[in-house]
This record gives sequence, structure tokens and C-alpha cells, in this order.
Amino acid sequence: MKPLQVTLLLSAAEVTGLAGLATFASLLPFFKQTWSLSNTQAGWLSAIYYGAYVVSVPLLTVRTDRSDAKKILLLSLVIGAAASLGFAWTATGFWSGLFWRFWAGVSLAGIYMPGLKLLSDHTEGPRQSRYISIYTASFSLGTSLSYLLAGEVNARIGWQWAFAVSGGLTLVGSLLVLWAPAGKVASKEFLRTNGIGLMAVLRNRRAMGYILAYAAHMWELFSVRSWMVAFLAYSRQIQAVTAAAMSPTQVLALINLIGLPASIGGNELCRRLGRKRTVRAIMLASAVVSVAVGFSAPLPYTWVVCLALVYGILVLGDSASLTAGAIAGASTEHRGATLAVHSTLGFGAAFFGPLATGIVLDLMSGHTQMAWGVAFITMGAGCALGPWVLTRKLGQNV
Repeated sequence: MKPLQVTLLLSAAEVTGLAGLATFASLLPFFKQTWSLSNTQAGWLSAIYYGAYVVSVPLLTVRTDRSDAKKILLLSLVIGAAASLGFAWTATGFWSGLFWRFWAGVSLAGIYMPGLKLLSDHTEGPRQSRYISIYTASFSLGTSLSYLLAGEVNARIGWQWAFAVSGGLTLVGSLLVLWAPAGKVASKEFLRTNGIGLMAVLRNRRAMGYILAYAAHMWELFSVRSWMVAFLAYSRQIQAVTAAAMSPTQVLALINLIGLPASIGGNELCRRLGRKRTVRAIMLASAVVSVAVGFSAPLPYTWVVCLALVYGILVLGDSASLTAGAIAGASTEHRGATLAVHSTLGFGAAFFGPLATGIVLDLMSGHTQMAWGVAFITMGAGCALGPWVLTRKLGQNV
């Protein structure tokens, strides 16, 4: 199978496999009211997804250096489908919701990075970063689909069917993976001599520069994905909004859809202008715009939506470039271990970001203009660390 064919197949499997990623975040205002959740509890339900990911991804992704990544990907898609269907029909409150959100996070750990490892096994060469950018940008497409499905299905036939539909699409992703080629594994001799290579990854300054910057990016990105719907719902409540205005879930779907060309375009800019220089500029701009978005709630809703779309472009503009940089800096034999560290630190930040945002909102006495402003400062502050890390680790390298 040709590299482009592998890329498109795995990207399609990724998009359908992530159908349940944003279902809970899309319906967060509903669950807060129906289950009488505090902001901190809502933050936990968002964060446990990424916490489970962090616990699972070192085991699953490191394993791809010695086992076929395709098998891990297939199993994880089945787990993801079960988690969505289980939430749909048995979740009745905070604790049962927390259980199924945990298993959904385990599924994500076995879908995204093992899928990327499988892709990188079959796309060696100078165009690899381009194929990687297509795959990583497809994460945004899958997220967009998840937001859109959740909002539209819930509005028509209820929240349970929103989770059930996402579970069905995840099963479709598993069928697509059956057509993919098997993954490559390191030789037994290499593994016996070098082990799993985690220490080698930590000593790799070039790879670690992009990995740590990716963690800063993920703090912001997943805080936005967890809380933007609630923020837009607040903005609608404090002003007159026509029925024709886009719903918060529709806005989030559009933000993530725009993220596809934004992420690919960011990588193409890096190929021409230098990766470190371009990524630093995007991350700094994103941190600044986050503050503007946080204090924009009283503005006309159309303005708020436009500003959120600009923010979405910046938040996702560096995503593919950071991952491509980490893979480019990794040795072939330690690629799985590199992706494990990359994903563990990245989604560790994705765990703490939404939780920190929920805690800030509670400390600021709930949903007020000032509370949302400080919450978005919290999101952007994490991203602002990325340029500093890149400079420290990479020096003058581009």
C-alpha cells in the first residue's frame, strides 16, 4: 500500500474512531444541570478522560516498538465503542459517568498514538512530515464531527442516542483498520541490547524540546475543547441572541473543522520558514488571543464567535508541527517510546488544563465575566510556556 493510501485510510479510521471524544464536552451544560454537578466535578469528568489516557498511553504506545501497532489500534477502537455505549445506557450521575469516561480515555490512548506509529512505519522519507500533518490534523476533523453529532443528535432524539451514535461510528473505525498493513517492530537483538528506550528519549534534547512544547499546547487545546461550549452558552445568556445564531456545539464543530487546514498549513509554513521559529510565533499569538476571548463574552455574539474562530486557528496551527518535530528528532528504533513520552506529557497537561479551569471558575464564584476572563488566562498561560521551552532545548536550531 502506498504512503498516501495508508495515510488516508488511517486518517479515516481516526476520524470515525474519535466520534466519542467530544460528546461529553458538547453536552457539559446539560449534564451540569441534570446531574447537579459543581464546576470542579464537571472538570473531573472532563479531566478523567485524559487522566486515563496518561495512565494507559505509556503501556500501549511503548508496546508498538515490539508488537504490531495495528492489533493495539483495533482493540482500542472496540473499547472506545463499548465506553460510549456503556455511558449511553448506564451512566446516571457523577460516579457512573466517571467510570465510562475513564475507559473512553483508555481507548483514546490506543487509537491516536499507536495509529500515528503505524503511519510513520509506512511513510519514511522527506514527505513524512506532510503525511503526519494530515493524520494529526484529522484529529481536529474527528473532534469536529464529535461536537456536531453530539449537539445535533441530542437536540433531536436525546443525549443517550448521541453517545450511542458515536459508539457505532467508533466500530466503523475498527473495520477500516482491518485494511491497514501491519506495523513494524524493532528487532529482538536491538530490544535486548537497548530496552524500551525511555531514557534515550529523555536525553534527546531535540525530541524533548518539541515534546514539552506539545504539553504546553495540549494544556490550552483541551481546556478550550472542554470549556468553550460552556463559555459560548454563557455569552448567549447575557445578551439578546436570535434563533438563527449558531449554537455553541456548532461553533465548536466549525472551530475544529477549521483546525484541519490550520494544522496542515502550519506544518507547511514550518517547512518553508523553519519549525522552531514558526511554532514559537503561533504559540505566542495564541496565548495573547486567549485573553481577548476570555473577556469577550459581553460583546455581540457574532463578534464572540468570530474571535473564537480566530483563536481556534491559532490553537491548532502548531499541533501537527510539534508532533512532526518530535518524530523527526526520534531514532527509528525508539519511535514508539518517543511517541509514548510525547503523548504522556501532552495528555498529562490535557488532564490538568480542564481541571485547573474548572477550579478557577469555582474559586471566582462561578460564571461571571471576570471568572471567564481569568479562566482563559489560565488556558493561555500554559501555552505561553511553549516558546520558552523550545528556546531552552533547541537553542538556535530551527
